[in-house]
Amino acid sequence: MNILCAGINHRTARLDVRERFAVATEEAPALLSDLSSVEGVSGAVVLSTCNRVEIYASSLCPVRALDGFRKILSARTGLEAPLYHHDTPYAVRHLFRVASGLDSMVIGETEILGQVKKAYSVASEAGTATRTMHKLFQHAFHVAKSVRTETQITSGPTSVGSVAVELAEKIFGDLRHLRVLLLGAGEISERTARSLQSRGVRSSVVSNRTYERAAQLAAEIGGMAIHFDHWDKAVADADILISSTNADGRLVTPEKLAPVMKGRGERSLFVIDLAVPRDADPAINDMEGVFLHDVDSLQQIAAESLVIRQREVERCESLIESHVGGFMKWLQSLHDPEWQR
Repeated sequence: MNILCAGINHRTARLDVRERFAVATEEAPALLSDLSSVEGVSGAVVLSTCNRVEIYASSLCPVRALDGFRKILSARTGLEAPLYHHDTPYAVRHLFRVASGLDSMVIGETEILGQVKKAYSVASEAGTATRTMHKLFQHAFHVAKSVRTETQITSGPTSVGSVAVELAEKIFGDLRHLRVLLLGAGEISERTARSLQSRGVRSSVVSNRTYERAAQLAAEIGGMAIHFDHWDKAVADADILISSTNADGRLVTPEKLAPVMKGRGERSLFVIDLAVPRDADPAINDMEGVFLHDVDSLQQIAAESLVIRQREVERCESLIESHVGGFMKWLQSLHDPEWQR
């Protein structure tokens, strides 16, 4: 049995390509079913984040599986799937590095582990997390915990949200007097909100499709919640708009912002779009007084913060390598075909 990884990430594909391949949670079960139907594939997990879309699968014939995955993704998106791929043991090592935050835009980020766990959970519920996938991902979670507890890789900003807050500090300096509007109340928004709070932001407005969740997050950070239908009205008072939703199509558009910007005088609006697919129409960056940053434009700040943690990477790689060896021993010990589990 072979482990195959195939995907795209922030190093191999631009944001406009990644967002076309992004997989929403509600779309994952159907895609997993299609992937598992490829000849020779006995299990599959799909990981989709702002920086990557990856398929992990157990297969008797990785070459045939990869060809099937390309056809499925191309049919789904209408684009040729520019997939990189890894076979055993490199696919195992790659997952361990991903779960540990070593393959992220922000080296050492902690958000990715939760996203990997979510991907595994969705596959388990869909019935595509087979015995080999189960063992692989449980091992990955253990590796990520070891890396976080036994090294200093999480020193410095360790999430896209915290990098976004660093960007805001570079632009504005002291953040305590600023007013921030958060669109979305999911994990990324929550981490960003807490990072803002730690930097002294006292005025935050949270808007989410589910108002109760917006109210919950607002209460936790001492902010205010508003209904999603009225978020554009709150832009009038905001200095920074940070968006991370699962909206269908563009949410922050010139049409939405134009009426509000007219009443702001010379006050600039900084929009930080952390969503993939993107919430903000790139055209807003051409509007007077509006400055847009997306996840790709945060890479320079992330690269600067890497210097702080670079000395820990070698220790992490060594730790991961020992775990790869342990998993490979288990995999080689299997005698029964997986489909007979």
